[in-house]
Order: sequence, then structure tokens, then C-alpha cells
Amino acid sequence: MFQLIRTYKRTDFLFVAVGAFPGAVIRWQIGNDLLPNIIGAAVLGFLVALPLKRNRQLLIGAGFCGSLTTFSGWLLTCTELIEIGNYFSAIRLLTLTIVLGALAIFLGFSIGKAIKL
Repeated sequence: MFQLIRTYKRTDFLFVAVGAFPGAVIRWQIGNDLLPNIIGAAVLGFLVALPLKRNRQLLIGAGFCGSLTTFSGWLLTCTELIEIGNYFSAIRLLTLTIVLGALAIFLGFSIGKAIKL
């Protein structure tokens, strides 16, 4: 489980950086906000349910999931949709991301809990 107060080792940034690269590339290749956010939520839910060592949590959680998902990009897209008067699409994107993200994290967590390591 992730700690609320963290102490960092000198090598922690390497695990985050190595995990961030593939997450960023995948997000860039997908080219939208919804799918990466849902995938990242599912992976993070799965990760949290497993008794993984700190280095793997940093690599996959902070690194991969952190760079795969995007809060600012998601909200920027919603703002752009509102700016052009496409309110329905903005509300749909907000709602889908929140609802599907919650379902994805729950599903990932449930699958992770079901696995016996």
C-alpha cells in the first residue's frame, strides 16, 4: 500500500523515470484522454491490491500510471469543448472519465485481491 508520508531514496527517481517513459509514449500514441485514464486507473487499482515492493510501486504506480494518465490534459479538453460551445461533449467526457475510472480502479483492485502471490 502507498504511504502517506514518504521518505525517498536516491534511486527512487530512477524507478519513476523508467516507468514514466513507456506510460508517456503509450499515452501519446493513443492520442486521447479517456482511454489512458481508464487504463491507468485499472492498473493502479491492480497495483495497490498487490503486496509489491516499493521499487515496483514507484516504477508502475508513480512512473507508468502517473505519466499514462492525465488530469490537466483531460480538463483542458473539457475546457476547449466548453469554449466552442460543445457542452454536451464536455459533460459526457467528465462523466465517462469519472464513472469508468471508478469502475476500472475497482475492477483492477478486485482482480489484484483475487490473485494469490
